[in-house]
Amino acid sequence: QVHVVESGGALVQAGGSLSLSCATSEGTSSTFVMGWFRQAPGKEREFVATISRSGDGTYYSRSVRGRFTISRDNTKSAVYLHMNSLKPEDTAVYYCAAGRALYTDTYYTNHAEYDYWGQGTQVTVSS
Repeated sequence: QVHVVESGGALVQAGGSLSLSCATSEGTSSTFVMGWFRQAPGKEREFVATISRSGDGTYYSRSVRGRFTISRDNTKSAVYLHMNSLKPEDTAVYYCAAGRALYTDTYYTNHAEYDYWGQGTQVTVSS
């Protein structure tokens, strides 16, 4: 069983910045494509960002492109989501997910491709 744990959620003002962290079971991070999703109250879970096993490939949803950056440190089995220029509509529970991939340059935008999920961390952006 692979454990995924998010941290870093907080209350921030619009225009501010926040970084989320995601830790996976030791030694497993480089095996997986990693992704961030979010779910706002009353809405479906939506894709935010993904990063390939190697870290060379990334992809973002249109709503966060240019404001958020996903990165990973496989030596620490960790993935990060750096969020800038936050907006009230970014308010949501943010989930980190890990998905198996054969190739190091693959990444996933579909939640169905992910095998393991964290419990989520709350991000609230006040106007």
